[in-house]
Amino acid sequence: MASPMVATPIRLSSLRYAPPSPAPRGRFVAARVKASAEAMATEKLGVRVERNPAESRLSELGVRQWPKWGCEKSKFPWTYSAKETCYLLQGKVKVYPDGEEGFVEIAAGDLVVFPKGMSCTWDVAEAVDKHYKFE
Repeated sequence: MASPMVATPIRLSSLRYAPPSPAPRGRFVAARVKASAEAMATEKLGVRVERNPAESRLSELGVRQWPKWGCEKSKFPWTYSAKETCYLLQGKVKVYPDGEEGFVEIAAGDLVVFPKGMSCTWDVAEAVDKHYKFE
């Protein structure tokens, strides 16, 4: 038979208040912000997507200096001969990697990395305008 729980009285005078510690400043806050931004990046079917990265991240990568490319609503096959990083300024696309079931949806505000050697089909639902960089 289990023993009954017995509450043990405590004196309130024995409890001590500990004020919350101050919020970290400087590099610790920056590290936490950076970690949470990176946590928002996902990888699916070999494609890495970072949704709405901070402008500071885009500046760090030099995205605004990369060349631009765009296309109208269309559907076409594509093979990446090099790793591509791109930032969509506008548009909506479903990318279907060859040999995989499913797709990766990307849209305006996404920073996307496609691996070298990937073959896929782009199904452009809304006209695309993007900055891109091949490595």
